[in-house]
Amino acid sequence: MKFKIFVFLFLCLCISTESSFAQKAKREKPNAAISAVVREISAKNIETTIRKLASFGTRNTLSEQDNPTRGIGAARDYLYGEFQKISRDCGGCLQVEKQTFVQPKANRIPQPTKLTNVFATLKGTTNPDRVYVVSGHYDSMCNLDAMDATCDAPGANDDASGTAAVVEMARVMSKRRFDATIIFMTVPGEEQGLLGAAYFAEQAKKTGMDIEAMFTNDIIGGVTSYKNAPDRQSVRVFAEGVPSNESEQEANQRRSVGGENDSASRQLGRFIKEVADVYSPKFTVQLIYRRDRYGRGGDHIPFLERGFSAVRFTEPHEDYTHQHQSVKFVDGKQYGDLPEFVDFGYVANVTRINAAALAALTLAPARPKNVGIVTGLLTNDTDLKWNANTDADLSGYEVVWRNTTSPVWTNSLFVGKVTSYTAKEMSKDNYFFGVRAVDKAGNKSPASFPKPAR
Repeated sequence: MKFKIFVFLFLCLCISTESSFAQKAKREKPNAAISAVVREISAKNIETTIRKLASFGTRNTLSEQDNPTRGIGAARDYLYGEFQKISRDCGGCLQVEKQTFVQPKANRIPQPTKLTNVFATLKGTTNPDRVYVVSGHYDSMCNLDAMDATCDAPGANDDASGTAAVVEMARVMSKRRFDATIIFMTVPGEEQGLLGAAYFAEQAKKTGMDIEAMFTNDIIGGVTSYKNAPDRQSVRVFAEGVPSNESEQEANQRRSVGGENDSASRQLGRFIKEVADVYSPKFTVQLIYRRDRYGRGGDHIPFLERGFSAVRFTEPHEDYTHQHQSVKFVDGKQYGDLPEFVDFGYVANVTRINAAALAALTLAPARPKNVGIVTGLLTNDTDLKWNANTDADLSGYEVVWRNTTSPVWTNSLFVGKVTSYTAKEMSKDNYFFGVRAVDKAGNKSPASFPKPAR
């Protein structure tokens, strides 16, 4: 009997704690500009883009490049034209580019092949050097064979859905201005080994592009065969813990002080979930503590490997009869990644979360840099310090913390326009801390996790 009472009290405490977190999220006042972006996302526009991409028959990376109605070239030119049209509608606000390169012979590339990333850049107004990338891949495959360049591979879900989300975000967000820069990117070569994304990420690293975050949208079609699944009104966001580019020295430091759950990408995932709780309370984010699905990968990985924070959006259930399959009927069952198996309203919901998070990131100040916990002091206090932000509209900083067993930030304190703070009688042994920047309008950056500092 005592055990049952204990369990009951424990469950009540858990429910109460979760409720308090939810109430805190609800008390966050929505930004009117972000709400306007979310409202304007159109499932109909998304459907139009998906159906058009699927109509090219195949978009295999090795398929025809000069046929106006079939193959990867037709998709490339269509997307370039769509970005140009969007730019004309906003008075030339987008810089639309084709980034073409020759991919050498590789595992899934039988001979040197021309690949083209197509993207549109919306320059930030006050911090244009701070960049956010949102991406989908426009290539497709069938028969579980990335080398089959001729079979029909409509790729409606994988990944016309993600590509359509990017085009729709460009249409809606180009009508507005943001502090930082957004790159709306579509890439080929994903099925051949993340080739288009890897090329863009490598060039960004070489030129010193300050990519604060990257989203990839891959298989966000909400396949209709899972319409009745219990977690249908949600999308997975994969966010790695241990950084993919971690050095041995950084690994040793992490093992010493903790932080397996606190990479920049994990903080980005938490930020996206917090934003979704405010702007999409009925369609939620499942934050997945993995880099990607089990043993699999996507276009965010080349960015992670080069030191950029990045996450992946994917529907909670994949139907493999409608993914990487040729179009056919077998025993009365339809196979193939066709538009009729895509829930366009679901894609729109995922797009809204993307857009809200991008808007929140680009309106907020940059993440604080060089955040550290001062070591070498025998004290039960925690001494934090960080570099001052250069954002003109900076209001100050917020210190966040949580118990070491908590997956999310549970407490926060605005500490003003300072570059250090001492948490009295709160030992760094017992809590995880972070620091985020806040502007005068109340927009907040993701948290930066501290490293040991002297």
